[in-house]
Amino acid sequence: MVGIALRGSFTPPGDKSISHRVGLFSLLASGSCAVRAYSDCEDCASTLRVVNQLGGKVQSTVDGLRLGGAAGVVVPEADLDCGNSGTTIRMVQGILAGRPGVYRLDGDASLRRRPMERVAIPLRLMGAAIETRHGCAPVTVRGGPLRAIDYALPVASAQLKSALLLAALQADGPCRFSEPAASRDHSERMLRAWGADLRRDGNAVTIAPGRLMLPASFTVPGDASGAAFFICGAAIVPGSAVTGTDVLLNPSRLGWVDVLRRMGASVETRVESAAPEAMGSLQAAYADRLHACEVTAEDVPNLVDEIPILAVVATQARGTTVFRACGELRVKECDRLAAIVAELGRFGAAVRVEGDDLIVQGPTALRTPATPCESYGDHRIAMSCRIASLLCDGPVSIRDEGCAAVSYPGFARTFAALTAGRTL
Repeated sequence: MVGIALRGSFTPPGDKSISHRVGLFSLLASGSCAVRAYSDCEDCASTLRVVNQLGGKVQSTVDGLRLGGAAGVVVPEADLDCGNSGTTIRMVQGILAGRPGVYRLDGDASLRRRPMERVAIPLRLMGAAIETRHGCAPVTVRGGPLRAIDYALPVASAQLKSALLLAALQADGPCRFSEPAASRDHSERMLRAWGADLRRDGNAVTIAPGRLMLPASFTVPGDASGAAFFICGAAIVPGSAVTGTDVLLNPSRLGWVDVLRRMGASVETRVESAAPEAMGSLQAAYADRLHACEVTAEDVPNLVDEIPILAVVATQARGTTVFRACGELRVKECDRLAAIVAELGRFGAAVRVEGDDLIVQGPTALRTPATPCESYGDHRIAMSCRIASLLCDGPVSIRDEGCAAVSYPGFARTFAALTAGRTL
């Protein structure tokens, strides 16, 4: 049977989502924090550059980083390069909305294609002046006094929610934000742990204005989305068995694990520490005769980043797997829906899009593509194609595969180790 097995243990890089928040939240905090395992990916480096420009103190140490809080520090004007990081450009708008000054936010060509009005609209309602170019970057923020609002988010988005929560810390009264479905809750957990007066009622969050306090130390768990590639690979390649260590196990980040289990995969989690985020190990082994399932619109907000690799898994499952209402994938680093169809089709998979639904028919024996795969400069597409290549009978070339460094700089090294049966 064709297939290069994945075997061994690995630790993914520090979680992107939490690393971003540690850096950005320090701009509204007092104190000093020793940070371990901050992500070394390009996106999180963009966040640290922005933090430094806005008066935050970022110092490299033997064990990681030391962040100094910048609450009360005002840099009246800045041009901020957010690189390829949608999290950085969206969340920092919430911080700058309450600061008296003029700030210009921009990024690379990919970032300039991503929508920004969903953040700008509620921040304008709070009193900030936000200008976008045709709804995208570059973005100009003219901050100042903010008023409290009660706002219903049009989409379930952790980035949008986080930007508004950061603005609300600087408002003239409590703000309430509701979502159509629950999105990832990293911001709520960290804000509460760092002193915010925040409470949740169903899919709504209410937060009072106030200043944060940095903890003396903070360890960033391993990136759950990065771990997903090797866990999913182990589930579909015969002979595979892998363990991810020190991985973030927040339930709102493990929707993809739930989908794997619904498809019949063998995945085990073990929580080893719990505050403010659960962290521990993920284990997976090859599962013969996976079966299709339906991923609902309610499921998608908590696994949207993992849909590309889950689509690879679906090519090996019996039946028709449907990912409902995943149109958000069209406005990521590339149009991921189109990319998934094109690239998995290159491997011979039966994949199509109907409206905003992604449909995968399986099982399909993947073949070595006749032409190189395209990454579209999108890290998750590149890594998904590399995992799919494990099921081919020949070498697979992927253009601009190095874009994986956006989220997982050590992906190629981990891939090489696990395919050689080594532990990192």
